[in-house]
Amino acid sequence: MDTACRLLRLPTMRAQAADTIARAEREGLSYAGFLAELLMAECEDRDRRRAERRIRTAHFPREKSVRGFDCRVNPNVDPAVIHNLATCEWIAKGYPLCLVGDSGTGKSHLLIALGTAAAMAGYRVRYTTAALVNELVEAAGDKQLGRTIARYGRVDLLEIDELGYLELDRRGAEMLFQALTEREEKSSIAIASNEAFTGWSRTFTDPRLCAAIVDRLTFNATLIETGTESYRLARAKALAEQKGRQ
Repeated sequence: MDTACRLLRLPTMRAQAADTIARAEREGLSYAGFLAELLMAECEDRDRRRAERRIRTAHFPREKSVRGFDCRVNPNVDPAVIHNLATCEWIAKGYPLCLVGDSGTGKSHLLIALGTAAAMAGYRVRYTTAALVNELVEAAGDKQLGRTIARYGRVDLLEIDELGYLELDRRGAEMLFQALTEREEKSSIAIASNEAFTGWSRTFTDPRLCAAIVDRLTFNATLIETGTESYRLARAKALAEQKGRQ
């Protein structure tokens, strides 16, 4: 059995065979029950490894979870909306997500957490920042723009964090627009920005291009405004108060 599992590349079955055999003898499992136990263990472990691989290839900067976000600390965030987003139905439909609010209000936490939930659900996710524009500009200089846009276009969910921090010239904005257009009404995009859409003219200096980009990001989108109060500070205060009551 050990040799067969090695040849067939069934590492979990090989690792659990002895224990499963002992339990089958102890509990009187049928041959079918014994085989089902080993096959299910292999399938579950493969699912886990695939999910871990998708999370790694998403390039999240840190670990965050939906459960780890305390909506009581930031009342601007509706927990029902976050729960619904965690089902990934919006990704299946190719809809966008926009998180807008001041720095420190939990936008990046939610972006990473929802991206992680999507990766665990089987979707291909890629996290990046507004520095994506620099990558697109460099790719254009190397005559690789089409290939780079296509690579980002292949993922089910593209997440762009920190959009709005940097002013983009017309060339950079045009390339970002191309990347967004590649995904329009086909694959989801999620962005986090510290600037309300009304102030995006400072980021995208061409008014018509700015309007077109906002239109791409908001059509059929879920918009979450995380407010102005620092989530990290509010959570630290809440934890301190909780400890004080203990």
